[in-house]
Amino acid sequence: MSDNHPETLTEMVASHRAGMMTPAQTIARIYQRIREYNDPAVFISLCDERDAVLQAEKLAARKDAASLPLYGVPVAVKDNIDAVGFSTTAACPGFSYTPTRDANVVERLRAAGAIIIGKTNLDQFATGLVGVRSPYGIPRNPVREDLIPGGSSAGSATAVSAGLVPLSVGTDTAGSGRVPAMLNNIVGLKPSVGMISTAGIVPACRTLDCVSIFALTVDDAMLALSVMAGQDQADSFSRNRPLGAMFPFPANLRLGVPRKEQLIYFGDKEAEAAYGEALRRWTALGAMLVEFDIEPFYETARLLYEGPWVAERYLVIRNLLATVPDSIHPVIREITAAGAQFTAAEAFSAFYRLQDLRKITELTFTDLDAVVLPTAPTVYSTAQVLANPIELNSRLGTYTNFANLLDLCGLALPAAIRPDGVPFGITLLAPGGRDAILASIGREFHADTKLSVGARGNSQPALTPLPASGGDEIPLAVVGAHLSGMALNGELKVLNGRLIEATKTALDYKLYALDTTPPKPGMLRVEAGKGAAIQLEIWSLSASAFGKFVNAVPPPLSIGNVKLADGRRVKGFIVEPEALGGAHDITAYGSWRAFMAAETSHDDSLVRA
Repeated sequence: MSDNHPETLTEMVASHRAGMMTPAQTIARIYQRIREYNDPAVFISLCDERDAVLQAEKLAARKDAASLPLYGVPVAVKDNIDAVGFSTTAACPGFSYTPTRDANVVERLRAAGAIIIGKTNLDQFATGLVGVRSPYGIPRNPVREDLIPGGSSAGSATAVSAGLVPLSVGTDTAGSGRVPAMLNNIVGLKPSVGMISTAGIVPACRTLDCVSIFALTVDDAMLALSVMAGQDQADSFSRNRPLGAMFPFPANLRLGVPRKEQLIYFGDKEAEAAYGEALRRWTALGAMLVEFDIEPFYETARLLYEGPWVAERYLVIRNLLATVPDSIHPVIREITAAGAQFTAAEAFSAFYRLQDLRKITELTFTDLDAVVLPTAPTVYSTAQVLANPIELNSRLGTYTNFANLLDLCGLALPAAIRPDGVPFGITLLAPGGRDAILASIGREFHADTKLSVGARGNSQPALTPLPASGGDEIPLAVVGAHLSGMALNGELKVLNGRLIEATKTALDYKLYALDTTPPKPGMLRVEAGKGAAIQLEIWSLSASAFGKFVNAVPPPLSIGNVKLADGRRVKGFIVEPEALGGAHDITAYGSWRAFMAAETSHDDSLVRA
């Protein structure tokens, strides 16, 4: 590993485990890089180097240190995320406070062996895609200095691109984890909404916010996600969304691309050419490109800033607006103050339209594994954005603003360095729960570009081969005690089953608690559109394992064809109508897990009474 080039998270952990470098030595080297890079706008606050080295030495002294997935990895955290030992400012000194406990995501990072070295700069209150709206300065774009760094997670992205840390944490509401990834030639992972807890994070739009991940490779980002993901009872917006495992590049991959006449570049011919080249690369990798209508996605994007969701941003800072308005960046003040004007009627009207758009866009994915879009339609210099701050910022969100409103997961990937030296990237988007699918195909695309990682010219490491799925693997939909973390899940694991994704059925099913001991769920197919979407998981089994599993399924359950929300049909658990005598309709819970949690809560309340 060279001192002149950044190493990946995976390389760093391997070096620590092999004794080639101690975590304390890594920390010292990282701080030397920070001094040499010499950009005070990257970090709002930085841990004292001696304290960070001491943390590293204490970590290395633990007997289990080498087994930790992020053993000795220095991590930077966006300064709207609480971390003990640092103030949380959200890039607004007048808002600053000292947290008494870590955000859930920081707790998980530390428990995995990471060392939090600092809090990174951002567009104030995470409002912006440009990275220039902060009283702490504008982080320098390490790829091309005249360009904006991207935002709002500006410091987090530039820290990874410049090789100051191999991993950083940001947030993403409208593209803050994807646009800066493109502008810095790195990977930006925006997980499914609710997969990572947002407890301990200053909200932007609380109903939409995601924790995002910046890394040099997809594998690094997914390793970090595996550590950070998990349901959190302290976060009412947290959801049980199993991550699943990555798998080799699939055959018959179908990727959606917008109709050519619908693509928007704002006159940027270089971006248009780069996107065309990226699509040719996907085709060469074996993907089939399928055109789709992107207009409903664009309409959803317009709702985010033209609709009542701005009121969520207003709620966060309304006291500051009322008492110390000059403490807020003038552009942020202009944007968020408008949130006070929306009426309840306007809000409900927008919610209804959003629900319509969700139904429309769900149909897009019926026969698609994912869609592939430019991460941003064009790029701008810092001077251009400062001269036209709101319009140019809005343009950058063309392909990102709708994702969280539509409950999509996203993966931003470097695609090219254009002839003018500007980085270009693409983003894969899919329904929530398909994070592992995006990573599985995205890692192959990124490797195929042969691009260096970050801004310093280091070549990508070779991809680690993934376990072959084999041509005889059969997907199985499970709805009850075989769900991950539940009583019978071990039966799938004994058969080497792999969790592929968490998803839901079409609106054609009802769920019952059968009159059995112990209680079991029964999922019944009803008339199309007359049921509900039932949450389930898709597991993959070899043909022989599938046969063994099906053989052991006890009546009144059976294995039949289950229609998923995206139109796919897979084998899964169903029940016949004649088995429903004495059964209790629990469709309203939406899942067996939710029903069991409610039953447990009810039993606990009886015990306390």
